[in-house]
Amino acid sequence: MNVVELRQYTLHPGKREVLIELFERALIEPQEAAGMRILGQFRDLDRPDHFVWIRGFPDMASRVEALSAFYGGPVWKAHREAANATMIDSDDVLLLRPRTPVVGFPAARAEQSSTMVVATICPRPLEPEVAPMLTEAGGRPLATLETEPAENGYPALPVRTGENVVVWLTSFDSAEQGRLRRLPAQVQQLRLAPTARSHMR
Repeated sequence: MNVVELRQYTLHPGKREVLIELFERALIEPQEAAGMRILGQFRDLDRPDHFVWIRGFPDMASRVEALSAFYGGPVWKAHREAANATMIDSDDVLLLRPRTPVVGFPAARAEQSSTMVVATICPRPLEPEVAPMLTEAGGRPLATLETEPAENGYPALPVRTGENVVVWLTSFDSAEQGRLRRLPAQVQQLRLAPTARSHMR
């Protein structure tokens, strides 16, 4: 798995549970059958109308094939109207690649219980300042990702462009443990509660 999407959706008020129920009931296995791996689904603890999820692909060419198969197929056709009705915006997407071989994803199993996963999104120039803060905070490292520079081969699903970031994914046992209060303003930190079927936790 060499390509990862970090997807943040802004939803209509009160619709997050509707989307999570639909996603976990009807949309995980069909995406994986098309060639993707659904790595994690989360409730944003600080934004009640945001749904965050992560999926991976073997490479950029496989990503195009998998997305074309799923979004052009019967399952998405059957459920897209209901899914899209929950959303205000679904274009906040970071296209990433693992900095090192991914070890955190396969090790995270549903029976493991953590309170929270933190995604720290850091502009590359600030990495030397922020990385020691994360080390000091502790937690269980899941993955370190960085911007995938290749062009988005599936423009029907836009991704953020013109950015060069590092993303750390870390698991914590408490919501407060993962809250870093001294982060530079340019760094975004997402405190995420795994859903029932999230592989990552």
